[in-house]
Amino acid sequence: MEYDLTVIIPVFNEEDNLRRVYDEMSAFIKTAKKRTKVLFVNDGSRDNSLSEIRKICAENPDFTYISFDKNYGLSPALKAGFDYLNTRWGGYLDADLQTAPEDFNLLLDDAEKYDLVTGVRSNRKDSLVKNMSSKIANGIRRAFTHDGMDDTGCPLKIIKTEYAKRIPMFKGLHRFLPAMVQLQNGKVKQISVRHFERVAGKSKFHLWNRLLGPLSDCFAFLWMKKKYINYQVAEKKL
Repeated sequence: MEYDLTVIIPVFNEEDNLRRVYDEMSAFIKTAKKRTKVLFVNDGSRDNSLSEIRKICAENPDFTYISFDKNYGLSPALKAGFDYLNTRWGGYLDADLQTAPEDFNLLLDDAEKYDLVTGVRSNRKDSLVKNMSSKIANGIRRAFTHDGMDDTGCPLKIIKTEYAKRIPMFKGLHRFLPAMVQLQNGKVKQISVRHFERVAGKSKFHLWNRLLGPLSDCFAFLWMKKKYINYQVAEKKL
């Protein structure tokens, strides 16, 4: 079977969520507006996540996986997902399921016209501290990148593979995906999506990687923006 969309799901110690991920993604695949498969990226989980992923992928050919030898972090997991994309579009979903897979259909409505379609979490169900730190971090990033994005931390995204594979990923750059697509002269659109409380597992975010870390990453982005190579071929004979 040929697929159009690969949904990348990074996994780090999410054994309690994975069956629910399987159920919800299976339900979405049946109603998806594009033919969809899943790519789990096991980021060196220390619990039984890899074992659960193996079982899921053995049960259903729409589910595939790669597994790291150790924990590298979210940006490397996303880069690996982009590296292994073989469909026209790549999607991104967190294994905590605080966003709904079925909302991918909202993004898919604009996937042909835009190069990145990203969710904006409405009526967020996070703690006050988490919400405030995210708002501050998003404000800082907008000031540095001028990308016009309201919620770059939303894990529900669809990106054209040709753009994903050209992103020079470094640690922390997962927060700058819209800006990196814009650097390629790509078009980006935001869509409001639902948000839910985490019902299993533990959040991997804290003050450093939600606020202070992103601030330092902004300077790395500014350096990359200044050095970024972008060109268009006007004529060729190969």
